[in-house]
Amino acid sequence: MTPHSDGALILAGTPIGTSTDASPRLSEALTTADVIAAEDTRRFLTLARRIGIEPGGRVVSYFEGNEASRTQELVDAVAAGQRVVLVTDAGMPSVSDPGYRAVVACVEAGLRVTAVPGPSAVLTALAVSGLGVDRFCFEGFLPRKAGERRRRLGSLAAEERTMVFFEAPHRLAEFLADAADALGDERPAAVCRELTKPHEEVVRGGLRELAQWAVEGARGEVTVVVAGAETRLDSEADALELVRQAVAGGAKLSAAVGDVAKLTGLNRKGLYAAALAAKEGK
Repeated sequence: MTPHSDGALILAGTPIGTSTDASPRLSEALTTADVIAAEDTRRFLTLARRIGIEPGGRVVSYFEGNEASRTQELVDAVAAGQRVVLVTDAGMPSVSDPGYRAVVACVEAGLRVTAVPGPSAVLTALAVSGLGVDRFCFEGFLPRKAGERRRRLGSLAAEERTMVFFEAPHRLAEFLADAADALGDERPAAVCRELTKPHEEVVRGGLRELAQWAVEGARGEVTVVVAGAETRLDSEADALELVRQAVAGGAKLSAAVGDVAKLTGLNRKGLYAAALAAKEGK
């Protein structure tokens, strides 16, 4: 099929809380679309009503359960010259939300992919956290199984960049406790919940302190920002402590030594021997 020059897949960011954060450009994209692919059609129609617009094209569902089967339909529409606007329940499509498959499929087909930028829980939480913003990484949702989650956190013990995570409120206390074990009790962090909504709350402190706070329960959408590891270039003792934290978090000794050796510039073989000796109590 020969792509039509007017066709495009448009990733449209929607408000993460207050509907008045919707931009005029978002309204324009939705009223001029040929197809609107929505994660939840009912929520989308509620948003459209709140921002005072009438969707311009047909509205179809596009969520985790039907992404695989519906993606080709969206690609065909773009190839036929239609403007397909993809929206999720909140924030930017494809960032821990449906959309990635459609983007890849359109790119592979040589079709245009563009975006209408909008609110982002990742950047909003990072900005209000009070932690470093010059370098950061997004880890999204970690595995639900405790062992896998701890191993992933252990692998991040030497990460210098500020880290941003998503977590479900009912797993928040367990996540923070595992993070404290892997990254250190006093590692600075911020729990951001219900961002931009009337009950917005940002709680800052060390990971262990936050884990104890979260035991009482948290509600709503949660984003957690955690400070990166301090740079340590010349102390074997500090390097061994980073290795210990990573192993405590579930990482294998060899993998933890490799990560810390890269961070500190210390010799990997020497660091491994020192870590093994420390483990055996020699």
